[in-house]
Amino acid sequence: MAPTDEASSDGDSDSREQGVEFGPLMEKLESHEYPTTLEELLAAYGDAKLDLVDGSTTLREVLGEQSESTGEQRYESAEEVQQSVFNMVGEAAIGRKGYSDRGGQTPDESADSNEEPESL
Repeated sequence: MAPTDEASSDGDSDSREQGVEFGPLMEKLESHEYPTTLEELLAAYGDAKLDLVDGSTTLREVLGEQSESTGEQRYESAEEVQQSVFNMVGEAAIGRKGYSDRGGQTPDESADSNEEPESL
């Protein structure tokens, strides 16, 4: 039987967006037949792993709560499923709160610091 992670081993499966790495699941979602229900997706891919900045979770852990609150959820495309994951994943996907790699100082830092910023 062929491994199911071939796409991730060749480096072409970088599907991280908004702090969520779908990995091989994204290809499966894209090839899934739509429209579909949340129940069908969870039956097929519920145990699929989603990597987050601060760990990992499963599709069932992220979207399972939605099934309890919204009842019968239908999806017309893989993009709708992906957006639903982004909406439900929570703070685990954002990494450090308040962190910016854009440089400069936050208002609190500039008031507390008398040092000149370092030149690169």
